[in-house]
Amino acid sequence: MKNIVIIFGGASSEYEVSLQSAYAVINNINREKYSPVMVGISRAGSWFYFTGDIEKIRKDTWCSETDCVSAVISPDRTAHQLIVLHKEGVKTIPIDAIFPVLHGRNGEDGTVQGIAELAGIPLVGCGTLSSALCMDKDRAHRLAGLAGVRVPRAMVLADNSAVNKACDFAKELGFPVFVKPVKAGSSYGVTKVEDMAQLPEAVSAAFKYDNRVILEEAIEGFEVGCAVCGTDQLTVGEVDEIELAQTGFFDYTEKYTLETAAIHVPARIPADKAREIKETARRIYHVLDCSGFARVDLFLTPKGEIVFNEVNTIPGFTEHSRYPGMMRAAGYSFSEILDRIIGQAL
Repeated sequence: MKNIVIIFGGASSEYEVSLQSAYAVINNINREKYSPVMVGISRAGSWFYFTGDIEKIRKDTWCSETDCVSAVISPDRTAHQLIVLHKEGVKTIPIDAIFPVLHGRNGEDGTVQGIAELAGIPLVGCGTLSSALCMDKDRAHRLAGLAGVRVPRAMVLADNSAVNKACDFAKELGFPVFVKPVKAGSSYGVTKVEDMAQLPEAVSAAFKYDNRVILEEAIEGFEVGCAVCGTDQLTVGEVDEIELAQTGFFDYTEKYTLETAAIHVPARIPADKAREIKETARRIYHVLDCSGFARVDLFLTPKGEIVFNEVNTIPGFTEHSRYPGMMRAAGYSFSEILDRIIGQAL
Protein backbone atom coordinates (compact mmCIF):
# COMPACT_ATOMS: atom_id res chain seq x y z
CA MET A 1 0.00 0.00 0.00
CA LYS A 2 1.43 3.37 -1.05
CA ASN A 3 0.94 6.45 1.13
CA ILE A 4 -0.23 9.35 -1.05
CA VAL A 5 -0.23 12.75 0.65
CA ILE A 6 -3.22 14.68 -0.72
CA ILE A 7 -2.84 18.38 0.01
CA PHE A 8 -5.97 20.55 0.00
CA GLY A 9 -7.17 24.04 0.97
CA GLY A 10 -4.43 26.65 0.77
CA ALA A 11 -3.81 30.35 1.33
CA SER A 12 -5.51 31.18 -1.95
CA SER A 13 -8.66 32.84 -3.25
CA GLU A 14 -9.49 29.40 -4.68
CA TYR A 15 -9.50 27.66 -1.30
CA GLU A 16 -13.16 26.54 -1.58
CA VAL A 17 -12.63 25.03 -5.03
CA SER A 18 -9.69 23.00 -3.72
CA LEU A 19 -11.85 21.47 -0.99
CA GLN A 20 -14.39 20.18 -3.53
CA SER A 21 -11.68 18.78 -5.81
CA ALA A 22 -9.83 17.10 -2.94
CA TYR A 23 -13.04 15.56 -1.61
CA ALA A 24 -13.69 13.96 -5.01
CA VAL A 25 -10.10 12.71 -5.32
CA ILE A 26 -10.09 11.16 -1.82
CA ASN A 27 -13.52 9.62 -2.45
CA ASN A 28 -12.44 7.99 -5.73
CA ILE A 29 -8.84 6.95 -5.07
CA ASN A 30 -8.14 3.22 -5.33
CA ARG A 31 -7.97 2.16 -1.66
CA GLU A 32 -6.59 -1.26 -2.61
CA LYS A 33 -3.42 0.39 -3.95
CA TYR A 34 -3.20 3.77 -2.21
CA SER A 35 -3.70 5.03 1.32
CA PRO A 36 -4.60 8.75 1.28
CA VAL A 37 -2.74 10.82 3.87
CA MET A 38 -4.75 14.03 4.12
CA VAL A 39 -2.92 17.29 4.70
CA GLY A 40 -4.97 20.48 4.85
CA ILE A 41 -3.68 24.03 4.57
CA SER A 42 -5.83 26.65 6.26
CA ARG A 43 -6.70 29.98 4.66
CA ALA A 44 -4.00 31.52 6.86
CA GLY A 45 -1.41 29.04 5.56
CA SER A 46 -1.13 26.66 8.53
CA TRP A 47 -0.46 22.98 7.68
CA PHE A 48 -2.36 20.16 9.42
CA TYR A 49 -2.54 16.38 9.26
CA PHE A 50 -6.28 15.70 8.99
CA THR A 51 -7.81 12.43 10.27
CA GLY A 52 -11.53 13.27 10.29
CA ASP A 53 -14.48 12.36 8.07
CA ILE A 54 -13.87 13.55 4.50
CA GLU A 55 -17.37 15.07 4.45
CA LYS A 56 -15.87 17.77 6.66
CA ILE A 57 -13.53 18.70 3.81
CA ARG A 58 -16.47 19.14 1.44
CA LYS A 59 -18.36 21.23 4.03
CA ASP A 60 -15.25 23.23 5.07
CA THR A 61 -15.54 22.14 8.71
CA TRP A 62 -12.31 20.11 8.60
CA CYS A 63 -10.02 22.54 10.41
CA SER A 64 -10.62 21.71 14.09
CA GLU A 65 -8.61 20.64 17.12
CA THR A 66 -10.48 17.32 17.11
CA ASP A 67 -9.39 16.30 13.61
CA CYS A 68 -6.17 18.22 12.99
CA VAL A 69 -2.59 18.09 14.19
CA SER A 70 0.13 20.47 12.99
CA ALA A 71 2.36 18.83 10.41
CA VAL A 72 5.17 19.56 7.97
CA ILE A 73 6.78 17.67 5.09
CA SER A 74 10.42 16.93 5.86
CA PRO A 75 12.75 18.58 3.32
CA ASP A 76 15.38 15.90 4.03
CA ARG A 77 15.81 13.98 0.77
CA THR A 78 16.58 10.76 2.67
CA ALA A 79 13.47 10.95 4.87
CA HIS A 80 10.33 11.04 2.65
CA GLN A 81 8.21 11.73 5.71
CA LEU A 82 5.32 13.76 7.00
CA ILE A 83 6.30 15.03 10.45
CA VAL A 84 3.24 15.18 12.71
CA LEU A 85 3.62 17.38 15.78
CA HIS A 86 1.43 15.71 18.41
CA LYS A 87 1.29 17.19 21.93
CA GLU A 88 2.71 13.98 23.31
CA GLY A 89 5.59 14.01 20.85
CA VAL A 90 6.64 13.93 17.20
CA LYS A 91 5.48 11.09 14.97
CA THR A 92 6.31 10.44 11.33
CA ILE A 93 4.36 8.97 8.42
CA PRO A 94 6.27 7.66 5.37
CA ILE A 95 5.35 9.31 2.05
CA ASP A 96 5.43 7.58 -1.33
CA ALA A 97 4.06 10.51 -3.38
CA ILE A 98 2.59 13.99 -2.97
CA PHE A 99 -0.61 14.93 -4.80
CA PRO A 100 -1.32 18.66 -4.46
CA VAL A 101 -5.01 19.25 -5.10
CA LEU A 102 -4.62 23.00 -4.78
CA HIS A 103 -5.83 25.80 -7.02
CA GLY A 104 -4.34 29.24 -7.56
CA ARG A 105 -1.50 30.92 -5.75
CA ASN A 106 0.50 29.24 -2.98
CA GLY A 107 -0.22 25.79 -4.36
CA GLU A 108 -0.70 25.57 -8.13
CA ASP A 109 2.09 28.05 -8.88
CA GLY A 110 5.16 25.90 -8.16
CA THR A 111 5.50 26.68 -4.45
CA VAL A 112 4.24 23.36 -3.07
CA GLN A 113 5.73 21.50 -6.04
CA GLY A 114 9.09 22.92 -5.00
CA ILE A 115 8.70 21.39 -1.53
CA ALA A 116 8.12 17.95 -3.08
CA GLU A 117 11.06 18.27 -5.46
CA LEU A 118 13.36 19.57 -2.72
CA ALA A 119 12.42 16.59 -0.55
CA GLY A 120 12.93 14.17 -3.45
CA ILE A 121 9.37 12.84 -3.12
CA PRO A 122 7.51 11.76 -6.29
CA LEU A 123 5.06 14.46 -7.35
CA VAL A 124 1.67 13.85 -8.95
CA GLY A 125 1.27 16.42 -11.71
CA CYS A 126 3.37 19.22 -13.14
CA GLY A 127 6.70 20.17 -11.60
CA THR A 128 7.93 23.45 -10.17
CA LEU A 129 8.98 25.12 -13.43
CA SER A 130 5.89 24.29 -15.46
CA SER A 131 3.55 25.13 -12.57
CA ALA A 132 5.15 28.57 -12.20
CA LEU A 133 5.18 29.22 -15.95
CA CYS A 134 1.56 28.19 -16.51
CA MET A 135 0.35 30.35 -13.62
CA ASP A 136 2.04 33.37 -15.23
CA LYS A 137 -0.22 34.29 -18.17
CA ASP A 138 2.33 36.68 -19.68
CA ARG A 139 5.28 34.27 -19.77
CA ALA A 140 3.11 31.31 -20.80
CA HIS A 141 1.82 33.31 -23.77
CA ARG A 142 5.31 34.39 -24.77
CA LEU A 143 6.57 30.80 -24.84
CA ALA A 144 3.51 29.52 -26.68
CA GLY A 145 3.96 32.31 -29.21
CA LEU A 146 7.57 31.29 -29.79
CA ALA A 147 6.28 27.75 -30.46
CA GLY A 148 4.16 29.10 -33.31
CA VAL A 149 0.80 29.23 -31.51
CA ARG A 150 -1.28 32.36 -31.92
CA VAL A 151 -1.77 34.26 -28.65
CA PRO A 152 -3.88 37.34 -27.84
CA ARG A 153 -2.23 40.75 -28.19
CA ALA A 154 -1.53 41.99 -24.69
CA MET A 155 0.39 44.35 -22.42
CA VAL A 156 1.41 43.99 -18.77
CA LEU A 157 0.99 46.70 -16.14
CA ALA A 158 3.44 46.69 -13.25
CA ASP A 159 1.45 49.04 -11.00
CA ASN A 160 -1.89 50.81 -10.76
CA SER A 161 -0.38 54.15 -11.83
CA ALA A 162 0.05 52.79 -15.37
CA VAL A 163 -3.66 53.14 -16.12
CA ASN A 164 -2.93 55.80 -18.78
CA LYS A 165 -0.83 53.27 -20.69
CA ALA A 166 -3.70 50.81 -20.37
CA CYS A 167 -6.10 53.36 -21.85
CA ASP A 168 -3.80 54.00 -24.81
CA PHE A 169 -3.38 50.26 -25.43
CA ALA A 170 -7.15 49.68 -25.16
CA LYS A 171 -7.75 52.35 -27.81
CA GLU A 172 -5.27 50.54 -30.05
CA LEU A 173 -6.94 47.15 -29.49
CA GLY A 174 -10.53 48.34 -29.58
CA PHE A 175 -13.22 47.28 -27.11
CA PRO A 176 -14.08 44.93 -25.54
CA VAL A 177 -10.80 44.04 -23.81
CA PHE A 178 -10.04 41.74 -20.89
CA VAL A 179 -8.23 42.84 -17.75
CA LYS A 180 -6.75 40.01 -15.67
CA PRO A 181 -4.30 39.44 -12.83
CA VAL A 182 -1.19 37.88 -14.38
CA LYS A 183 -1.19 35.09 -11.76
CA ALA A 184 -4.64 34.00 -10.60
CA GLY A 185 -7.14 31.31 -11.47
CA SER A 186 -10.89 30.63 -11.58
CA SER A 187 -11.36 34.04 -13.23
CA TYR A 188 -10.77 35.92 -9.97
CA GLY A 189 -10.14 39.61 -10.68
CA VAL A 190 -11.00 39.23 -14.39
CA THR A 191 -13.19 41.84 -16.06
CA LYS A 192 -14.51 42.11 -19.58
CA VAL A 193 -14.27 45.85 -20.24
CA GLU A 194 -16.76 47.23 -22.76
CA ASP A 195 -15.72 50.91 -22.75
CA MET A 196 -13.03 53.28 -21.52
CA ALA A 197 -15.02 54.38 -18.47
CA GLN A 198 -14.86 50.85 -17.00
CA LEU A 199 -11.12 50.40 -17.48
CA PRO A 200 -9.63 52.11 -14.37
CA GLU A 201 -11.93 50.20 -12.01
CA ALA A 202 -11.16 46.91 -13.78
CA VAL A 203 -7.42 47.51 -13.45
CA SER A 204 -7.79 48.27 -9.73
CA ALA A 205 -9.87 45.11 -9.22
CA ALA A 206 -7.21 42.96 -10.91
CA PHE A 207 -4.42 44.45 -8.77
CA LYS A 208 -6.21 43.13 -5.67
CA TYR A 209 -5.15 39.63 -6.75
CA ASP A 210 -1.63 40.18 -8.09
CA ASN A 211 1.14 42.77 -8.40
CA ARG A 212 1.02 42.58 -12.20
CA VAL A 213 -2.01 42.93 -14.45
CA ILE A 214 -2.43 41.95 -18.08
CA LEU A 215 -4.61 43.72 -20.64
CA GLU A 216 -5.67 41.39 -23.47
CA GLU A 217 -7.58 41.65 -26.70
CA ALA A 218 -10.92 39.85 -26.70
CA ILE A 219 -10.84 36.89 -29.06
CA GLU A 220 -13.95 36.42 -31.16
CA GLY A 221 -15.32 32.87 -31.04
CA PHE A 222 -15.67 30.40 -28.19
CA GLU A 223 -13.47 28.55 -25.71
CA VAL A 224 -12.42 24.92 -26.15
CA GLY A 225 -10.35 22.76 -23.84
CA CYS A 226 -8.11 19.70 -23.91
CA ALA A 227 -7.44 17.33 -21.02
CA VAL A 228 -3.87 16.06 -21.37
CA CYS A 229 -2.31 13.23 -19.36
CA GLY A 230 1.25 11.91 -19.42
CA THR A 231 4.80 13.17 -19.88
CA ASP A 232 6.36 11.77 -23.05
CA GLN A 233 3.54 9.58 -24.37
CA LEU A 234 0.44 11.75 -24.04
CA THR A 235 -3.21 10.81 -23.73
CA VAL A 236 -5.61 13.58 -24.79
CA GLY A 237 -9.30 13.51 -23.88
CA GLU A 238 -12.10 14.65 -26.15
CA VAL A 239 -12.17 18.39 -26.87
CA ASP A 240 -14.88 20.23 -24.96
CA GLU A 241 -16.67 23.45 -25.88
CA ILE A 242 -18.05 26.18 -23.64
CA GLU A 243 -21.33 27.66 -24.85
CA LEU A 244 -22.22 30.99 -23.30
CA ALA A 245 -25.93 31.83 -23.32
CA GLN A 246 -25.18 35.49 -22.65
CA THR A 247 -22.55 37.89 -23.85
CA GLY A 248 -19.76 37.91 -21.31
CA PHE A 249 -17.19 35.31 -20.38
CA PHE A 250 -16.77 32.08 -18.46
CA ASP A 251 -16.38 33.71 -15.05
CA TYR A 252 -16.17 32.18 -11.57
CA THR A 253 -19.95 31.87 -11.18
CA GLU A 254 -20.44 30.14 -14.51
CA LYS A 255 -17.46 27.83 -13.98
CA TYR A 256 -18.91 26.39 -10.79
CA THR A 257 -22.69 26.75 -11.29
CA LEU A 258 -23.28 26.73 -15.10
CA GLU A 259 -26.25 29.04 -14.52
CA THR A 260 -26.44 30.13 -18.16
CA ALA A 261 -23.44 28.41 -19.76
CA ALA A 262 -23.24 24.86 -21.09
CA ILE A 263 -20.30 22.54 -21.71
CA HIS A 264 -20.44 20.24 -24.72
CA VAL A 265 -18.25 17.13 -24.79
CA PRO A 266 -17.24 16.37 -27.48
CA ALA A 267 -17.19 19.90 -28.89
CA ARG A 268 -19.56 20.58 -31.77
CA ILE A 269 -16.77 21.04 -34.30
CA PRO A 270 -15.49 19.08 -37.32
CA ALA A 271 -13.27 16.07 -36.56
CA ASP A 272 -10.28 17.55 -38.41
CA LYS A 273 -10.50 20.75 -36.34
CA ALA A 274 -10.68 18.68 -33.13
CA ARG A 275 -7.50 16.86 -34.18
CA GLU A 276 -5.79 20.21 -34.84
CA ILE A 277 -6.83 21.50 -31.41
CA LYS A 278 -5.46 18.35 -29.75
CA GLU A 279 -2.16 18.70 -31.59
CA THR A 280 -1.91 22.37 -30.56
CA ALA A 281 -2.62 21.37 -26.94
CA ARG A 282 0.16 18.78 -27.07
CA ARG A 283 2.60 21.38 -28.42
CA ILE A 284 1.73 23.87 -25.67
CA TYR A 285 1.89 21.14 -23.00
CA HIS A 286 5.43 20.22 -24.09
CA VAL A 287 6.75 23.77 -24.56
CA LEU A 288 5.58 24.71 -21.04
CA ASP A 289 7.30 21.60 -19.62
CA CYS A 290 4.07 20.06 -18.33
CA SER A 291 3.97 16.52 -16.97
CA GLY A 292 1.48 14.28 -15.24
CA PHE A 293 -1.70 16.08 -16.23
CA ALA A 294 -3.04 19.52 -17.16
CA ARG A 295 -5.92 21.19 -18.99
CA VAL A 296 -5.04 23.34 -21.98
CA ASP A 297 -7.60 26.06 -22.75
CA LEU A 298 -7.85 27.65 -26.19
CA PHE A 299 -10.17 29.78 -28.30
CA LEU A 300 -11.59 28.82 -31.68
CA THR A 301 -12.41 31.81 -33.87
CA PRO A 302 -15.17 31.94 -36.52
CA LYS A 303 -12.39 31.65 -39.15
CA GLY A 304 -11.17 28.42 -37.56
CA GLU A 305 -8.02 29.90 -35.98
CA ILE A 306 -6.82 28.37 -32.72
CA VAL A 307 -5.69 30.90 -30.09
CA PHE A 308 -4.01 30.02 -26.78
CA ASN A 309 -5.74 31.07 -23.57
CA GLU A 310 -4.09 29.33 -20.60
CA VAL A 311 -2.96 26.05 -19.03
CA ASN A 312 -4.37 24.85 -15.71
CA THR A 313 -1.77 22.55 -14.15
CA ILE A 314 -4.25 21.48 -11.44
CA PRO A 315 -7.65 21.82 -13.10
CA GLY A 316 -10.91 21.37 -11.23
CA PHE A 317 -11.06 17.75 -10.15
CA THR A 318 -14.59 17.08 -9.04
CA GLU A 319 -16.46 14.30 -10.83
CA HIS A 320 -18.36 16.99 -12.76
CA SER A 321 -15.34 19.13 -13.67
CA ARG A 322 -14.18 19.65 -17.24
CA TYR A 323 -11.00 17.57 -17.03
CA PRO A 324 -12.68 14.34 -15.86
CA GLY A 325 -15.52 15.04 -18.31
CA MET A 326 -13.18 15.19 -21.30
CA MET A 327 -11.38 12.04 -20.20
CA ARG A 328 -14.69 10.26 -19.59
CA ALA A 329 -15.72 11.07 -23.16
CA ALA A 330 -12.48 9.42 -24.30
CA GLY A 331 -13.33 6.26 -22.37
CA TYR A 332 -11.59 6.77 -19.02
CA SER A 333 -13.49 6.80 -15.73
CA PHE A 334 -12.64 9.24 -12.96
CA SER A 335 -11.06 6.45 -10.89
CA GLU A 336 -9.03 5.24 -13.88
CA ILE A 337 -7.62 8.73 -14.48
CA LEU A 338 -6.64 9.06 -10.81
CA ASP A 339 -4.99 5.64 -10.97
CA ARG A 340 -3.06 6.64 -14.07
CA ILE A 341 -1.76 10.02 -12.89
CA ILE A 342 -0.72 8.65 -9.49
CA GLY A 343 0.82 5.56 -11.05
CA GLN A 344 2.94 7.53 -13.51
CA ALA A 345 4.29 9.67 -10.65
CA LEU A 346 5.36 6.52 -8.82
